[in-house]
Amino acid sequence: MRTIRLIVAGWLLGIACAHAAIDPALLGPLASDGNDAKIVAITALVDGAQREALPVLKAMARGSLALAGERVVIVDGERVIDAATNAEIVPAPEVTESIGINNRLRRELASTLAALRLFSSDREIRWEAAQELASGADAEMLPLLEKALASEADPEIKARLQMAYAQGSIGSSDAVVRLSAVRLLGESGDPNVLQLLGPLTEKRGDSWAEPDSAVRAAAGTSIRAIEKRLAFAENVGRAFTGVSLASILLLAALGLAITYGVMGVINMAHGELLMVGAYSAWAMQSVFQAYFPNLLDWYLLAAIPVGFCAAALVGVLMERVVIRHLYGRPLETLLATWGISLFLIQVARTVFGAQNVEVANPVWMAGGIEVLPNLLLPWNRIIIIGFSVAVLAAMWSILNLSRMGMFVRAVTQNRPMAGCVGVPTGRIDTMAFALGAGIAGLGGVALSQIANVGPDMGQGYIVDSFMVVVLGGVGQLAGAVWAALGLGVMTKFLEGWTGAVVAKIVVLVIIIIFIQKRPQGLFALKGRFVES
Repeated sequence: MRTIRLIVAGWLLGIACAHAAIDPALLGPLASDGNDAKIVAITALVDGAQREALPVLKAMARGSLALAGERVVIVDGERVIDAATNAEIVPAPEVTESIGINNRLRRELASTLAALRLFSSDREIRWEAAQELASGADAEMLPLLEKALASEADPEIKARLQMAYAQGSIGSSDAVVRLSAVRLLGESGDPNVLQLLGPLTEKRGDSWAEPDSAVRAAAGTSIRAIEKRLAFAENVGRAFTGVSLASILLLAALGLAITYGVMGVINMAHGELLMVGAYSAWAMQSVFQAYFPNLLDWYLLAAIPVGFCAAALVGVLMERVVIRHLYGRPLETLLATWGISLFLIQVARTVFGAQNVEVANPVWMAGGIEVLPNLLLPWNRIIIIGFSVAVLAAMWSILNLSRMGMFVRAVTQNRPMAGCVGVPTGRIDTMAFALGAGIAGLGGVALSQIANVGPDMGQGYIVDSFMVVVLGGVGQLAGAVWAALGLGVMTKFLEGWTGAVVAKIVVLVIIIIFIQKRPQGLFALKGRFVES
């Protein structure tokens, strides 16, 4: 008996005529009692009704095909449509029986519908159909896949169909065909292919599941090639995630690198400046939802200056009200800024609530780039990495090309001498603190796109930020960059091998050992006062 798929293939490629309506005699058997009878009825429907069969098969697949007396109908909410003519019946007749399907029929219908879509003129429809067939191809589908491969011009779809053809060929009785299929599947990077090749190398009792030794050897070679490819993709994914983490750590640590380098202040409230920036993003999202709903996807661009200014303002208040009176007293400064951090957390709980708030990604940050079947690079992390690079470039320009940057570098290297030559060290302290706090606010805006936004969110980044500053060298942008990159990538690789908790411990031990050997960090400050 010809199967449904073979008939569909022949119809799609060899039959050009179409009927205005379906013969009701072809529809009646769809309500048969047995599954085999229904499959025969579907076969006859596709062969006899051709193009008009598609809406009937779709209705049957979703369970909306029914009987109204002797007539087969499609139930669409309150409407009842005649399956033969595809016209609404007015007034709607009473539905007497639903035509049910089980999992076997559901699989048959899914394959048939996917096959129908393989020859669509729409590229996206053909791609989706190829994806569906690739996950469940068998030997019966090989003629259809051969015809689709012959007519397909798109290289990506054709490659997917080739994999589907290879999967279907594994069940062939011809060892040469199986050998060719196994070798072709070895070029795949899809982890699901391992489930197809694995059984070919196993024994069933005293005999091999795959009787041909050449096919077994090729299956083992293909499995090793796929596993190597998957391991490479996993390592690339870990490296990318590490760079993404490094970009957040860099935004958080840049501000500390300035304030700690200029004023020697251990600011334990720096994490809460991240929180201020993140809540600024949420606030701008709420404003756009209320007043500019048509521009909601661009709220993040407005949140960038708002987050910077809000965090900078909080930083100025901290420096003017508390920290300015504690210069030269590091222990008191540490305790005071810790108290400020608790105060800011409580303010956030009072204003925004103790629960996390939802900050959604704009549409242009959704999705990602599929590099390999098991490796997707999300757009939100890619954009955050680019944003961090842009902030770093702006910071470098300020510190190296502007008058303020020259003053900051002078105060960092030799505060007394800078004061003697007329540098307003007090004003520079305030401006540097505002700049560092504002950069932390930008880090919070970026962090809101990949993490929960809540009152305690900054607590998880303050220790890592200090580690970046100390490891890179106080006041050194280049050191902060390399330290953040090293910590981020190393942390993600260690998490993949040992788990998150052990990875944190190992990273901390490595940093302690490094600081003991090189207390000045990766890059030391230069200057007579520093070196003396």
